[in-house]
Amino acid sequence: MEIPEHIRAEYSFSSQWSTVDDHQLHYVDEGAGRAVIMLHGNPTWSFLYRNVIKSLRDQCRCLALDHIGCGLSDKPQDYAYTLKQHISNAVAWIEQLRLESFDLIVHDWGGAIGMGVAQELPNKVGKVVILNTAAFFVDRIPKRISICRIPMLGDLIVRGFNGFAGPATSMAVSKPLSKTVKEGFLLPYNSWSNRVAILRFVQDIPTRESQETFQVLKRIEKFLPNLARHPVLIGWGRKDFCFDDRFLERWQALYPEANVLAYPKSGHYILEDEKNTLIPQIKDFLIE
Repeated sequence: MEIPEHIRAEYSFSSQWSTVDDHQLHYVDEGAGRAVIMLHGNPTWSFLYRNVIKSLRDQCRCLALDHIGCGLSDKPQDYAYTLKQHISNAVAWIEQLRLESFDLIVHDWGGAIGMGVAQELPNKVGKVVILNTAAFFVDRIPKRISICRIPMLGDLIVRGFNGFAGPATSMAVSKPLSKTVKEGFLLPYNSWSNRVAILRFVQDIPTRESQETFQVLKRIEKFLPNLARHPVLIGWGRKDFCFDDRFLERWQALYPEANVLAYPKSGHYILEDEKNTLIPQIKDFLIE
């Protein structure tokens, strides 16, 4: 997919590729120094981390992955878009990079994926930055997300009318995004076929013990206390309609020594709402 010049002004990185199970994973690899892996969620892509990369690349090696089905990565239509598969892809990618250690930044579904990676590679993980995400069970799915899980109707809303990624560019922020930034977030999701992973992420939200993802998340949740000895920074937009304060409180209970930066007027896309405040704090945390 070609990136228009006006979006390139925001996302001015060279594309890198990794082959995993015959599919092409796209990622950003900028800078040198200690590796910092950045994992996005739904419905974003590595574009979410563009300002973090620009801030860190003078002192860190910034590695931002597009999950299969997302961003510039391949978007197969018949594919196991599950938490287990995304974790497996990320681990395979990291192993191809031959990293001895790395710090981790996670957002949205990137939290469950990233903590799954940490579970698989516990001796390689250093500092952890947690941004409006979860890697544990909460007995609530917002109604507007539940609607998108309804068979056929969800397909029409998410894949047909772009009724998940599109509204997110307004609903996930408290400070309006520029036209170019909105276009950047939506660029990879411009057709029915290109929105397949967005719907599959929503459908994969675990609600029943019979689901594979339920069991995967259950194991990740048991692992989370093992990261309590690691330096943790939590950046949180408290106007998030999905990941509300209950999620923040759970993270704080897991990591009582974490440095918590909570922003009462900011939303789910915290790196957009607080790019001038939170990103410098992330930089200080990672390079100190």
